[in-house]
Amino acid sequence: MTEQVQIFDSTLRDGEQAPGIALDGDQKVAIATQLARLGVDVIEAGFPISSPGDFESVSRIAREVEGPVIAALARTERDDIDTAWRAIRHAAAPRIHVFMATSPIHMEYKLRMDPGDVMAAVKSGVARAKAHTDNVEYSPEDATRSDPDFVIAVCEAAVTAGATTINIPDTVGYATPGDYGDLIRRVVSEVKGTRRDVTISAHCHNDLGLAVANSLAAVEAGARQIEGAINGIGERAGNTSIEEVVMALKIRKDAFEVDVNITTEEIYESSRLVAEHTGYPIQYNKAIVGRNAFAHESGIHQHGVLRNRATYEIMDPKAVGAAGSSIIIGKHSGRAAFKFALDRIGIQLDPSTFEAAFRRMKEIADQSGEIPDSQLRAIVDEVVSGIEVLEGVASSFQ
Repeated sequence: MTEQVQIFDSTLRDGEQAPGIALDGDQKVAIATQLARLGVDVIEAGFPISSPGDFESVSRIAREVEGPVIAALARTERDDIDTAWRAIRHAAAPRIHVFMATSPIHMEYKLRMDPGDVMAAVKSGVARAKAHTDNVEYSPEDATRSDPDFVIAVCEAAVTAGATTINIPDTVGYATPGDYGDLIRRVVSEVKGTRRDVTISAHCHNDLGLAVANSLAAVEAGARQIEGAINGIGERAGNTSIEEVVMALKIRKDAFEVDVNITTEEIYESSRLVAEHTGYPIQYNKAIVGRNAFAHESGIHQHGVLRNRATYEIMDPKAVGAAGSSIIIGKHSGRAAFKFALDRIGIQLDPSTFEAAFRRMKEIADQSGEIPDSQLRAIVDEVVSGIEVLEGVASSFQ
């Protein structure tokens, strides 16, 4: 039986921490409802103690959104944990996500705690969360810049105190796939061991552009939960892009040999909704959901796609909820694509007029780039009118 990788969506918590994003309660509920349609396993709904508005939004999601586990973030402090529980207690499947940093720089400058203090705080914090719910996750913040032996020791203590998920955050996007995979492998071997009730999770940031690669390396190393956000939004350069990880695991199932419980046809709508509510646009060349993800302008590529889509597309656009492939007419387009575009708008030309229109399109595209259908019609009208004028002049001399 194929193992399942859980998808932990943090769009509403870590994603919302991106500068300039401030979602209200209705927007958060709308996004959470769409995430449930998408089929994510866990929705991290927010950080309840951070503000009254966040507490209320998390509470609404816990009451109104069905399907996924609803998680709330908390530091190891008693008030954080109790507030998180009050926010999610009405969820059918609640989870408290407790975090405490373990790197030397965080312990010295942010926490002003020594390793012994951190260890004690983790034990008490996880135990406090466990008193509220059996579903507790612990994250050693900045794990990839921490002493690996200390990370292992703290995670073992968290499991002993009741944590059922151990998440290894690459908080500042420092790791490479090799060293992150090695750390995950150690956690799987030494912390999880033979415990079937403990899940090892990966949480990667994209500061070096490696969040998705690191997350996939974690899956190869035995992680069975991936954390991220729709469109990869989040602090600084963002989080692991949920849609990219999901489709990588789906398309390259031969390489990863795992599956995910995601309705991929809901990806495009999830992406669009998050972009709309956050005000964060999707870059044109964004994998999976970008405007150009299934668009072709190069004549060679267009010719191939028109013969067989699989020549230049490794997934069906409809599998992620996109309308389909796009043939873009521009300076790189060839005759096959030009004919396809004319056929699409109902224009048939004889061979000589076609060649004249094709040459004129190239001239204009060299200056203006993409040629929309309205401009194609104008080009054809211009060429046909010119030919008619020339024919009229020629007939006057006969």
